[in-house]
Amino acid sequence: MTTHKLLLLPGDGIGPEVMAEVKRLIDWLNAQGIAKFETETGLVGGCSYDADKVAITDKTVALAKAADAIILGAVGGPKWDPVPFDVRPEAGLLRLRKDLELFANLRPAICYPALADSSSLKREIVEGLDLMIVRELTGGVYFGEPKEITDLGNGQKRAVDTQVYETYEIERIARVAFELARKRRNKVTSMEKRNVMKSGLLWNEVVTRVHANEYKDVELEHQLADSGGMQLVRRPKQFDVIVTDNLFGDVLSDIAAMLTGSLGMLPSASLGAVDAKTGKRSALYEPVHGSAPDIAGKGLANPVAMLTSFGMALRYSFDMGKLADSIDKAIANVLDQGIRTGDIKSEGSKVVSTTQMGEAILKEIQKLHA
Repeated sequence: MTTHKLLLLPGDGIGPEVMAEVKRLIDWLNAQGIAKFETETGLVGGCSYDADKVAITDKTVALAKAADAIILGAVGGPKWDPVPFDVRPEAGLLRLRKDLELFANLRPAICYPALADSSSLKREIVEGLDLMIVRELTGGVYFGEPKEITDLGNGQKRAVDTQVYETYEIERIARVAFELARKRRNKVTSMEKRNVMKSGLLWNEVVTRVHANEYKDVELEHQLADSGGMQLVRRPKQFDVIVTDNLFGDVLSDIAAMLTGSLGMLPSASLGAVDAKTGKRSALYEPVHGSAPDIAGKGLANPVAMLTSFGMALRYSFDMGKLADSIDKAIANVLDQGIRTGDIKSEGSKVVSTTQMGEAILKEIQKLHA
């Protein structure tokens, strides 16, 4: 059996608590001989700053490059607001994305039937929702130069962030979206702001050309990103795969997340290019909920997004789709039993702690593999 190397980066806030539930699952898989994982643990974010005065060390980056996949909890919190901008906790995550060339961020938004009433939208709008947002992750306004604040004198300053995209960056993220759509419902919606942004014009042009040359079998539509945000709230089930840039992807994926009832339910994957020689790709998997410092250490965190992030690692890094399916099925079973963490509680549900939710899901996984 192949041994897969995982780097676990629990991070800050609730990160260590939800990561503990993934570690429990990994230990069980190893003990049962279902899979074989070798794990190392490192620091990233605020905890790394506390230890080493940087958001991530060169040593941890080297471990990340050597791993088959990285599982990350969360970074940041108000404790580190005073630290210099270049070493803020989020800088560790940005460095991992850049150094490992993790250009494709996959953010699924799935509404479990048992949680349809937890959404702020009506049940009929979200029940059965299953869409994927593909966000370009290493270009655009978050990385473009110049990026600066200039003192103009007389109490005035000018802040500049630069939106930059080159053809190859748009081509490769478009291909990821089209390939995913072929395995889903065969539809891609590309979102940009071509009406006011030159980068949007190029984005639209390149996506259209890639589609015409390589993916004519996939349905393609274009929407302006602001209108797309409105449509996500109005009629989200019209979408299958949405592909968009770094900034709009950040905003749209959080909108999509809340359609499902809670940020605590949703995973993400950040993928690099496939190595032509080895067939492997760099990959980082993390929940979208953030560090939630207000509930850290209280046993209130929802571990589902962390567990499904590990499930995405099984699916996209290790070709263990059936095992990933069993995690999804176990979660659905637990939710059907009315077991909830506080963020997704409803009338008549049984509210449990982080650990209890993790234990309940693991028990269901064990039943499925009995």
